[in-house]
Amino acid sequence: MHSTLPHLFQYKAWANDELLTTLAKLDGDAMVVKLAIKALSHTYVVDRIFAAHLRRNDHAYTSANLSDMPALEDLSADIRTSDREYVDYVSTLDRDQLAEQIDFAFTDGAPGRMSREEILMHLITHGVGHRGQVSAVMLLNSVPPANDGFTTYLHKAEATARRRAA
Repeated sequence: MHSTLPHLFQYKAWANDELLTTLAKLDGDAMVVKLAIKALSHTYVVDRIFAAHLRRNDHAYTSANLSDMPALEDLSADIRTSDREYVDYVSTLDRDQLAEQIDFAFTDGAPGRMSREEILMHLITHGVGHRGQVSAVMLLNSVPPANDGFTTYLHKAEATARRRAA
């Protein structure tokens, strides 16, 4: 898992960028964009909450959902910054740090305990799920979704190694 996590967070950053770039091409008032902002702002907040937990810091979030939705442009910048921070963060962790148990409180006050690795895997799967929701909404509204699959990422990021022309 030690070498897989950095790879997965690079993929997460790329997939988010692909989706955000696709959404930026749409009419900002379209329902698809509004629903995407709601789903993606939620994943952003969860990413930030767990970033604080991983560093054993406090955060100011009282919910995993924002009451006021940001503009897509602002949310995109925040997500891209957060993704870069995670790519850098996971590249510094060793096996002992990944196994370390982190005690925290969920936003509803319930206690939680997860290993650092479990938290990071949660963030990967959580993001995939919500990007999938956005893609489904896009398809239901006859909007082509971003081509953000893991295999697409691998073949773009490592074209030569994957026997593709760069």
